[in-house]
Amino acid sequence: MSEKEKMLNGELYDANYDKLLIEERTKCKTLCFQYNNISPEKTDERKKLIKKILGKTKKKFLIEQPFICDYGYNIEIGENFYSNHNLIILDCAKVTFGDNVFIAPNCGFYAAGHPLDYKTRNKGLEYAKPIKVGNNVWIGGNVVVLGGVTIGNNVVIGAGSVVTKDIPDNSLCYGVPAMKIKELPI
Repeated sequence: MSEKEKMLNGELYDANYDKLLIEERTKCKTLCFQYNNISPEKTDERKKLIKKILGKTKKKFLIEQPFICDYGYNIEIGENFYSNHNLIILDCAKVTFGDNVFIAPNCGFYAAGHPLDYKTRNKGLEYAKPIKVGNNVWIGGNVVVLGGVTIGNNVVIGAGSVVTKDIPDNSLCYGVPAMKIKELPI
């Protein structure tokens, strides 16, 4: 099994020395560099390039610069998606956003993880777990979402939260780690 297949299957893999994964990351990071250096008023050029980076987009969306990701092809965004400045997505596994998702500045979605065992970690091995964000979600500034997490529909994540576990539908959550504070009206 190739390192890419291991990555996509959530198994331990080596991203540091695998030629294909290095090439794919370099290509994506080059496209992100180009995207981040397009003048903001060139909206058509920006949209065309971000569609080239991401695996799937809908019609209406805006990703403010700067934006950084690892592979791009594992990211899917829904209709009426907006992210403010400094979005980072480590997309070694699928990262999916539903419709009407709004992300404040300085947020990170980290599908990548590393073994707790230092001997395994020191070999450069890592794993990836998917992230799924539902519809009608607002994520506050400086939020981190870790791999393996599903955020339900109609959710608000408060600023500065670290989301380590699934978040149910219709919830206001915040904290480190993020916890459900109250039910939101439907």
